[in-house]
Amino acid sequence: MNRVILVGRLTKDPELRYTPSGVAVATFTLAVNRTFTNQSGEREADFINVVVWRKQAENVANFLKKGSQAGVDGRLQSRSYEGQDGKRVYVTEVVAESVQFLEPKGGSGNGDGNNGGSQGNNRGNGNNRNAQEGNRNNNSANQSGNQEYTRVDEDPFANNSNETIDISDDDLPF
Repeated sequence: MNRVILVGRLTKDPELRYTPSGVAVATFTLAVNRTFTNQSGEREADFINVVVWRKQAENVANFLKKGSQAGVDGRLQSRSYEGQDGKRVYVTEVVAESVQFLEPKGGSGNGDGNNGGSQGNNRGNGNNRNAQEGNRNNNSANQSGNQEYTRVDEDPFANNSNETIDISDDDLPF
């Protein structure tokens, strides 16, 4: 099984290129914090190269930038090529199947972890009109719902009529 899931911040803007056949490919480096601190109490990070293809590559190039937080789901791949000096160069990278944008558009993180509250506020302000309309719709639905279900003590499954329900054995699922 070869599965990699990462959450981190981009160290620089993604590089978008196209193959000779016209397929989009984007590369970027993701800084992923380690879960522990070193002896001086500082948190270290791993810098992981990521490759993403096709439409997702174009989306990454258009919407992510240096400092953006992203989630990557993909597989680990090793490859090698001959460098300019004639030596064999080995590369290990994550080939992303999915890249999730973990911040709102225009929200740029600087990696200090202290801007989460402002990002949440930006999210709400960016869709203020939609949020107000949604609240109006929810309020009207709640009002009509409250009028419809004012009697809580009434059993909705009780058969208040004297009619019998005719169900054949063929209609039963068991």
